[in-house]
Amino acid sequence: MARTSTRSTSVADELAPIVSAVLGPSPRVAVRAWDGSTVGPPDAPVTIELHSPTALQHLVWSPGELGLARAHVSGALDVDGDIFDLLALRDQLGSPDEDVSVHLTTRDRVHLVGALRRLGVLGRRPPIPDEESRPHGRLHTRGRDALAIAHHYDVSNDFYRLLLGPSLTYSCAYWYEDGLSLEQAQEAKYELICRKLGLEPGMRLLDVGCGWGSMALHAAQHHGAQVVGVTISEAQAALARQRVEAAGLGGRVEIRVQDYRDVHDGPFDAISSIGMFEHVGEAKMAEYLTDLHDLLRPGGRLLNHAISRLDPDDRSGIDPDSFMGRYVFPDAALLEVGTVVSAMQRVRLEVRDVHSLREHYATTLRAWVANLEASWDEAQRLVGPGRARVWRLYLAGCAIGFEENRTAIHQVLGVRTREDGRSGVPSTRSTFEVDHDHPVDH
Repeated sequence: MARTSTRSTSVADELAPIVSAVLGPSPRVAVRAWDGSTVGPPDAPVTIELHSPTALQHLVWSPGELGLARAHVSGALDVDGDIFDLLALRDQLGSPDEDVSVHLTTRDRVHLVGALRRLGVLGRRPPIPDEESRPHGRLHTRGRDALAIAHHYDVSNDFYRLLLGPSLTYSCAYWYEDGLSLEQAQEAKYELICRKLGLEPGMRLLDVGCGWGSMALHAAQHHGAQVVGVTISEAQAALARQRVEAAGLGGRVEIRVQDYRDVHDGPFDAISSIGMFEHVGEAKMAEYLTDLHDLLRPGGRLLNHAISRLDPDDRSGIDPDSFMGRYVFPDAALLEVGTVVSAMQRVRLEVRDVHSLREHYATTLRAWVANLEASWDEAQRLVGPGRARVWRLYLAGCAIGFEENRTAIHQVLGVRTREDGRSGVPSTRSTFEVDHDHPVDH
């Protein structure tokens, strides 16, 4: 155990040169240490609270974003102030291309080690928070995918209800006009997708990654579709089935715990994949699109709704050692939309429409953060303080990423090519648009 120093020097005095090196000579962030000492401007909009030496020990052992994440998730480091204000200052914390970033040079790390040694709190490597995911096995096998999905989605249905609201929709909403509630904007998103898919009564719809069943419910209730929803999350499927029964739609909606690669009862008239493609990975993209193509009848449509990267040459995916890779979306990958369009065309899915919803997702994420912070104590009770911190940091960071055009999201509509060449897709977008006065046909 580290012994406490008898020096009169405050923690802030020791940290001042390091804070200046990392944040610049005039930082807009203050740092308050466990002894009450502070470095940084007194009127800073955000104060980083170091509750114990463990916060700095994490940065010594993992000098970068991962160490910062571990310190925050463990509760050794906290933020006093608006989380959006902190993330808006990310340029001072490192690369402007990252949502959450701090970079320590070798010199910074040496200085930090020296400061902790002088304070008598250098310590051993602190334990890694339980909330961190380190999946094992070959990437994107069924077993490993199931573990990655469980890490993110099987935390608590009650937590997701608190976060997402009554719509229980964990994907970008469609804010087609000002003044909408989150629930109205989510309903509008489902309606938009149903219209793009051209759903009519009796059509078979496969909803890949169906979540808690909201798309399946909407398509059955408002368009008379016969829906099969598949998810590999046991928790999601259990609640989705409850919602289907409560709505009296047991005869129209079937929810399965099933990998999309194991669906063999096509053909379907339409397939929706909303917020699931991020878990497929580039190496499996062709297989994914081929499987979905083969499940469609000729002329059937696929709507792929997914977050995407901007740079077509960036094939790095989400860094497995980053905050996102360890705590939020293990094994996930974001692909550039042009790459996706080309891949769809290769498997004879004619791309008919590409729709960016970047600003819509920023608004959605801010609504989720508001829900989370409004019920912060309950959120911590449901999933623990560490996971609640993960979610607040992740959602706020993503909101800023979409607002500043560092991350994108697109709906790509494709149709399985027919032998006669006809697509059946309307020649104009007017049929896709949601009626402002009557957004849903009842």
